[in-house]
Amino acid sequence: MEETREEIVEKAVLIGIITQKQNEKQSEEYLDELEFLTLTAGGVAVKRFVQKMEKPNPKTFLGTGKLEEVRMYIASHGISIAIFDDELSPAQLRNIENELGCKVLDRTNLILDIFAGRAQTSSAKAQVELAQCQYLLPRLTRLWTHLDKQKGGIGMRGPGETEIETDRRIIREKITLLKKKLDTIDRQMAVQRKNRGKMVRVALVGYTNVGKSTLMNVISKSDVFAENKLFATLDTTVRKVVIKNIPFLMTDTVGFIRKLPTQLIESFKSTLDEVREADLLLHIVDISHPNFEDHIASVNKILDEIGSANKPTLMVFNKIDAYTHDTIEEDDLITEKSKNHYTLEDWNKTWMNDLGEKSLFISALNKDNLEAFKERVYEEVKRIHIQRFPYNNFLYQDDLQ
Repeated sequence: MEETREEIVEKAVLIGIITQKQNEKQSEEYLDELEFLTLTAGGVAVKRFVQKMEKPNPKTFLGTGKLEEVRMYIASHGISIAIFDDELSPAQLRNIENELGCKVLDRTNLILDIFAGRAQTSSAKAQVELAQCQYLLPRLTRLWTHLDKQKGGIGMRGPGETEIETDRRIIREKITLLKKKLDTIDRQMAVQRKNRGKMVRVALVGYTNVGKSTLMNVISKSDVFAENKLFATLDTTVRKVVIKNIPFLMTDTVGFIRKLPTQLIESFKSTLDEVREADLLLHIVDISHPNFEDHIASVNKILDEIGSANKPTLMVFNKIDAYTHDTIEEDDLITEKSKNHYTLEDWNKTWMNDLGEKSLFISALNKDNLEAFKERVYEEVKRIHIQRFPYNNFLYQDDLQ
């Protein structure tokens, strides 16, 4: 007889701060994202705690009074996990866990946990495991609190390693092995890219959950996993696409996010190589998200870090079907028009107008404006193709007539 297991949903509190570098609005936006991350990881956020301070407390991140407030709430509401929006130092993690008496995660650990659950291929699993090991190594001390009772003295000296030193050595060896494994995978993927010949490569890039995989499915008529959760796609997917008479390769890549852990950028080198080696980037933006401009800035920052900021790029504003805006009543003389009131036509008259033909508004889900999108991609790919294969111009005679 099979046992039916109910999925246990962990209740969490979210904790953020307001500083000179992060104002109240930004803090709220980051906590909104942290709540979505928590939901993606399988938890539910029941309360938020925010403290205004010049800089985080080096020992406990929060001030003593606010930490006590959090502790009392956790104790009285059966909370199992406290999630901080910023990366915590090993000492802060240890001290906070001692104070709160529950599991403590920071933003980096939460993202790594989601990545671990989403990884499917050997490559993605190795990349996530490497990032986890690199994150875990300096934080091992908090995992071995039972060693606090170990005393020195007569009979306690001698050769050998303590348990924590042994674990550090094991993790370092694991990191070395994973790096070797990923080097092998990198070489294999480099050979695969070389074997694809000189076909034009188009890479979908963008913030997480903006609809890259949905667009990939529509354009390439494939079945890439797509879901309304963060980081639905970790594994790079490459498909051959033909528009009119030109074949090219389209790559779906992992989504970016604000405060992306450096360990992930380093370990996902082979995934990001697909972006580095692309001839054309399609920067997909969720126009329906209220903070889409911040998302664009975050993606551009990461593209700059990996040396891909100056590649030919089309800005594709997706999810126009879900876009809404605030309205101002005719008799309302107080409310000033802000970005929240912009229609899509209004946005088109802003900095987006400077993009000219380098921007498109579509809905991948409802297939709105997809023909215009295909035509624009075709023109860009054709331009690159002609430069690469000038002797094949006869292919485009139909376009010239």
